[in-house]
Amino acid sequence: MGIYNAEISAGSLMPLESKRIAALLLTNPTENEWSQALKGENLLQKKSPATARRQARLIRNRLETLDQAGWQHIAGGDKEVTTQLLLAASIRHSRLLGDFLVDVYAQHLRRLELSLSPRSWEAFLTECIHRDAAVGEWADSTKRKLFQVIVRILAEAGFIDSTRKMNLTPPMLHPTVVTYLKRLGDGQTLACMEQAR
Repeated sequence: MGIYNAEISAGSLMPLESKRIAALLLTNPTENEWSQALKGENLLQKKSPATARRQARLIRNRLETLDQAGWQHIAGGDKEVTTQLLLAASIRHSRLLGDFLVDVYAQHLRRLELSLSPRSWEAFLTECIHRDAAVGEWADSTKRKLFQVIVRILAEAGFIDSTRKMNLTPPMLHPTVVTYLKRLGDGQTLACMEQAR
């Protein structure tokens, strides 16, 4: 299996939906309870059951890279902690996002290039193809969608000002998030987020 996948294209940070899924995971749901919450109760409040399933699967896969303490922070934490932990979970789940933060975002900061552009995404994908040839087989529409989702994630996390201008606005990491990632023993994700500020 390659080092990159396009699963992140199913959605950005989705903080409201992620809070609901985190709260559900804290109850240790059975498969029946999980299905009932999504289908019967429409936990994510989506019109399409297929969208609800796809987003719930993505959120669950992300959240399962954390532990119960992380879920508690996400389910009950303030907006800043929740958002930064969701970014951390997304990085842990998607090497593509983590590498983009280190290879593109952090490099832009170092070179004092203060905004992202589609050109930097194309150059990044070329590098990714050298690491994982399967990236070259992704459809152009998938590549465009991935860029849109990553930009939206960075905007939601406060790393850029908007999806339109894409000006870099690296935030300070919340001490709760720093402490949590250190306790988890995940210096790699922490370094990735800290390099990008």
